[in-house]
Amino acid sequence: MQSTEIALRNEGVALARTSEGYLLPVLDVTHPRFAMADDEAGLARLHKTFMRSERDRRWIPAFLMKMIVRSAARRSRLVNAIFGEDVTFLDGISTYAVKLGAKNLLPPFDAPMDRKFAAAPHILYLRLRTQQIAKLLAEGLTRQLSPSDDTPLHLINIAGGPSIDSLNALILTARSAPALLRRPITIHVFDLHPEGVFFGSNALAALREDGGALRGLDIGMTHVRYNWNDVAELETLMDGLVAAGAHVIASSEGGLFEYGSDDAIVANLSALNANGAGARYVAGSVTRGVESRQGFVGADRFSLIPRGLAVFAPLARRAGYAVGESRPGAWSDQIQLHASNEG
Repeated sequence: MQSTEIALRNEGVALARTSEGYLLPVLDVTHPRFAMADDEAGLARLHKTFMRSERDRRWIPAFLMKMIVRSAARRSRLVNAIFGEDVTFLDGISTYAVKLGAKNLLPPFDAPMDRKFAAAPHILYLRLRTQQIAKLLAEGLTRQLSPSDDTPLHLINIAGGPSIDSLNALILTARSAPALLRRPITIHVFDLHPEGVFFGSNALAALREDGGALRGLDIGMTHVRYNWNDVAELETLMDGLVAAGAHVIASSEGGLFEYGSDDAIVANLSALNANGAGARYVAGSVTRGVESRQGFVGADRFSLIPRGLAVFAPLARRAGYAVGESRPGAWSDQIQLHASNEG
């Protein structure tokens, strides 16, 4: 057995299989191997390291940087998944694997160049994004749920891949207020691609095993093959959940709010709101505006829409949501929306 896998198992890290048959650790933001300092001092240190890295790379001529990246892509599955030709978005499993950290990678993502890439500060911001959204979701759950009722809870994850933000929101809540989760829980993953959901389902199963962070809890995961430009299936689900009086909370990390059109964002949020009777809280990442991202190497690599919160907030208001808490990242701000009739 590979040494990193042995160390992960010995330290209580759950492992799960991808659709390709290889093992990856399950990212748990409460575990020392994955937790990041996200207080003011911790964020300042990460930002300082990030900016120093950006300055150093700006000294490299564009043609030479292109050669370096091409060479790295030949030696790293992770680099190739991000900087390969014609790549315009990160697939679910590669996005997930790159967040794990250099010391937690397993085959086929553990080549020396993979580890070097995963240690870069701009990659660490991706894991921080997951942690921030998970905490915002957990805060919403704490406000919304009461231990005195056992009404089913439904977490809707749009373009969530493995839905690791939803899983970590439950892990955080299980640690801080376990009584809130003594109810049937379902994670609904609305995503075009099945590979991430396959891994997410296996990750959930591993977390529910004896000794797992979600052991003893009644949690399931379902997949809806979903194009966010057609919200009919989301509306149908929400109609059923509202009629049943269920608790609903939603999220989209690195998905709808960053890549979707204005109309798609309003339509999906409106479906989630269900005329004020649906999801009371929604968390997600919003790409920062052009000025905030200007000068960052690779900032324009993907088909992200740099709205910033000033442009995003009015879209949310059209669907009945207001921007509440927010957490800063490098390229995005992580936000919590609450239904406009909520405090």
